[in-house]
Amino acid sequence: MQAIRELYKAGRGPSSSHTLAPERACKLFTEVNGTFPYYEAELFGSLSLTGRGHRTDTVIQETLPSETKIIFSLDWEEDFPNGFYLSGFDENHVLQKKWTVFSIGGGSIEIKEYPVSYNKEIYKEHRFAVIRKLLEEKNISILDYIYGYEPDLKEYLADILDQMIQCVDHGLHSEGDLPGRLQLQRCAKRLFEETNKDPLIIKNDLRIMSYAYAASEENACGNTCVTAPTLGACGVMSAFMYYCAKDRRIEKERLIDALAIAGLFGNLIKTNATVSGAVGGCQAEVGAAVSMASAACAYLMEEDIDQIEYAAEIGMEHHLGLTCDPVMGYVMIPCIERNAMGVLRAMDAALLSKHMSGIRKHLVSFDMVVETMNETGKMIPIELKETSEGGLAKEFTHGI
Repeated sequence: MQAIRELYKAGRGPSSSHTLAPERACKLFTEVNGTFPYYEAELFGSLSLTGRGHRTDTVIQETLPSETKIIFSLDWEEDFPNGFYLSGFDENHVLQKKWTVFSIGGGSIEIKEYPVSYNKEIYKEHRFAVIRKLLEEKNISILDYIYGYEPDLKEYLADILDQMIQCVDHGLHSEGDLPGRLQLQRCAKRLFEETNKDPLIIKNDLRIMSYAYAASEENACGNTCVTAPTLGACGVMSAFMYYCAKDRRIEKERLIDALAIAGLFGNLIKTNATVSGAVGGCQAEVGAAVSMASAACAYLMEEDIDQIEYAAEIGMEHHLGLTCDPVMGYVMIPCIERNAMGVLRAMDAALLSKHMSGIRKHLVSFDMVVETMNETGKMIPIELKETSEGGLAKEFTHGI
């Protein structure tokens, strides 16, 4: 598996696959090949179908240093469904360099013509069952295992945690409209204010949902958020971390450890299935985020390793089959609400894991549910995988 630090990345929204990944590819293209007088980016898959709504064309043109032509195409000859050709031309418009870039989810990229250093495999183990066995054999904790592979991870995650908190905080204090044709108003600030009107238990849930709205609205505005595991699902982990830091006053060291554990489960999902909505639907984004937050919550509730696994499994299992059908190609409807509901489901998963573990042994493993998610994603029609050609996106358009 890759490093956990490749799972958590700070970048501008609204989509890790559509903005962060192309931005990283364009920066790397100029670093490796130098600058050219002219560029061309030919987009395919969901990058083409929803690229305008996701600001893919804008971020590419803003990142490359010279005149850039954007082409939206459908006939993609590569095996992976989401990507683009990036080309540099001389002053006579003669092709000098061409890369085939795959946007594989969560802002991660692969380039056919150039090996990307941050895609290096760090972890030898690829399945939780193997990791669990190793922990027993070596008599070490899951944190010992993670930090053994990534000894400098804590410092990196400290910055990630700060970015998550800043993102939510800024979103809670912002007003106005979200960009795009939907003309949606920001709701996080007013939703947070509503918490003063409700009983304690409802107030707590509503506050947490307002945190998810805050992060997701920041993402929709193209501001800096954290992939966890994607930008479209950034509200789940950011809201949970903000709640733990601000409302529960949990010390930063423990929150960093919770991020590390969540990151391991996110990495297992990314390795054995996908975190790309264009490949697996929203189960791969919000579903994965809920699974990660479930594991983090279980750890902070001082559950054991088997209960943490169970929580992560519950979080993913109950998002199986969730489609990705963003209305008009914006990461707003139904994405923002899904983040708000997702963070509560993560906390429910950890609670259920804690108490059900004392009643009976759970039969569905985390590895099993991840494999199921992968197979389910393959069965989801292309119209329901980030293309905005089916599902809610289609019904909404027909209703206008």
